[in-house]
Amino acid sequence: MRPPFPPSPERSAELRRRFAEEARSERPDLSTLCLLVGAEADGELDEAGLDAAQVELDRLAGLLPYRPGGPRAWAVALRELLGERMGFHGAPADYQRLESSLLHEVLVRRRGLPILLSVVWLEVARRAGAPVYGVALPGHFVVGFGPDEGQVLADPFDGGRVLSGADAEVLVAGATGTAIDPSMLRPADPLDVVLRILNNVRAWAAARPERSDVALWAVELSLLLPSHPARLRYERARLLVQRGEFLAGAVELDAYADVVSAVDEGAAERVRGEAFAARAMLN
Repeated sequence: MRPPFPPSPERSAELRRRFAEEARSERPDLSTLCLLVGAEADGELDEAGLDAAQVELDRLAGLLPYRPGGPRAWAVALRELLGERMGFHGAPADYQRLESSLLHEVLVRRRGLPILLSVVWLEVARRAGAPVYGVALPGHFVVGFGPDEGQVLADPFDGGRVLSGADAEVLVAGATGTAIDPSMLRPADPLDVVLRILNNVRAWAAARPERSDVALWAVELSLLLPSHPARLRYERARLLVQRGEFLAGAVELDAYADVVSAVDEGAAERVRGEAFAARAMLN
């Protein structure tokens, strides 16, 4: 992928307005939110590109057989179409690429992180009427089909391989060292999926200090979600300081300290000390 160029400030403001509006709607659309994330990352993703990505999801859904059967039949149909016929899958190297977290790039490359490949599965299957939902297993996102008592899991990162109960236990044990808990198999809320995607983008950028621009927009989009960790405000403040925006960072640090002081005055004082140090850099 070419180095992504950010959108203009005017375009970014419009994208963020639409992102916040969609996130606060009665039924947030997962594909729309993911594509808006992609447009914030890639200034070349214009309205025609956003529409083309939605059309591609529609096209793929149209290639599925009509009502193939129960949950397992749906999982197999998705595996045969997306994994085998279309070649969507993942590989370890995909964790090192920003485009692996951008839906429009995943649709073109047919490669991505487990959660983005799962978004493709979810959006294609949903359009075809499948009983599908995301399952946020620790460390590895998969998709589920059917109700609890007849749940079938599939792993889009592995080309849509249908998972046995033992397979799911191995995935969880590998990530946490503990046994699988039934709560881990519950359907994931679309906004939780988007936050997890943005967390992956932040993790990618954290390993590359020169890409603090990516870390900053990922944090700022996360803050537009109706529910988000309060500590993201602290992270944003520190990123502003890192990027040389000392006064803006100091203001954010003071605001965060005011929030923290209600539960931990010691931590609040440390944050105020960071704000003082940031202002000192202006001299």
